Amino acid sequence: MPRSRINGNFIDKTFSIVANILLRIIPTTSGEKEAFTYYRDGMLAQSEGNYAEALQNYYEAMRLEIDPYDRSYILYNIGLIHTSNGEHTKALEYYFRALERNPFLPQAFNNMAVICHYRGEQAIRQGDSEIAEAWFNQAAEYWKQAIALTPGNYIEAHNWLKITRRFE
Repeated sequence: MPRSRINGNFIDKTFSIVANILLRIIPTTSGEKEAFTYYRDGMLAQSEGNYAEALQNYYEAMRLEIDPYDRSYILYNIGLIHTSNGEHTKALEYYFRALERNPFLPQAFNNMAVICHYRGEQAIRQGDSEIAEAWFNQAAEYWKQAIALTPGNYIEAHNWLKITRRFE
């Protein structure tokens, strides 16, 4: 039984009902519908913290999905899971892949910046200010891209850019 039929959360049930209605009324191929079903089940599993199950669903959705825009969101969600698991190199890889398909994902740029900033802080704790500065500069570039796509969002990043004089 698909995960979307067994979930007890009201919001998840509502999402599943709306998604099922959309699947019936929007003209799509059976492969696209199946890909969306796997994507939706992946999102539900991810929201419950069942990352292994979510990844299985996302990988299956990737196998079936052909639209680059839709694939970008699948890749982005895979990146989120790797970020949550502390697998930052893998996460960055998936965010890059998502942006290759959809360069208008400010949340991917933001998450990449957060990872780079975190690595900069790690370098400071290890006493390597030169490496830290490189990570912080990379974080700044990603945050600038996120802010350019969604002005008014990422206020803390914007403030950090100003305070550190990295904002142009």
